[in-house]
Amino acid sequence: MDLKDHIRGIPDFPKPGILFYDISTLLAHGDAWQVAMGRMANAVRAFNPHVIAGIESRGFLVAAPLALKLGCGFIMLRKRGKLPGATIGLDYALEYGTDRIEIQADAIKPGQRVVVVDDLLATGGTMAAGIALLRQVGADVSAAATIIELTFLGGRAKIDVPVESLIAYDS
Repeated sequence: MDLKDHIRGIPDFPKPGILFYDISTLLAHGDAWQVAMGRMANAVRAFNPHVIAGIESRGFLVAAPLALKLGCGFIMLRKRGKLPGATIGLDYALEYGTDRIEIQADAIKPGQRVVVVDDLLATGGTMAAGIALLRQVGADVSAAATIIELTFLGGRAKIDVPVESLIAYDS
């Protein structure tokens, strides 16, 4: 099955000149979604994760079912102020400003193997920040995984762990 057949391109979203790759159509197609999660599980299984960390918010849609399929835990990396209890955060630069990502202080046991997951890898800033934050709390980040990678934006160069992507767009 060609998963690209189930990804909708939406021009000029969220601003003019951007082609947004929408996974909503993939999520809505039961067979394609099963295939995507099966392929993602096969790609990630080799890294023997204890935990799958999902990046807010579309990363949760991938990370939670992936963790369930692999029989491991799921944790959330969220934007500032969205997690209850004690949190640890990391501020990071974006191409248009800064952002902050946080994790619950007790989400990871030191040395746990973690694969960090998002729906899309573009410029790599958010994924790199997620990896740095996980390491800050003692995780052994073994890989990163996404459904889509926009290879023309070079985000993989910012990631210092193996990256698994199901679909690549070269332009």
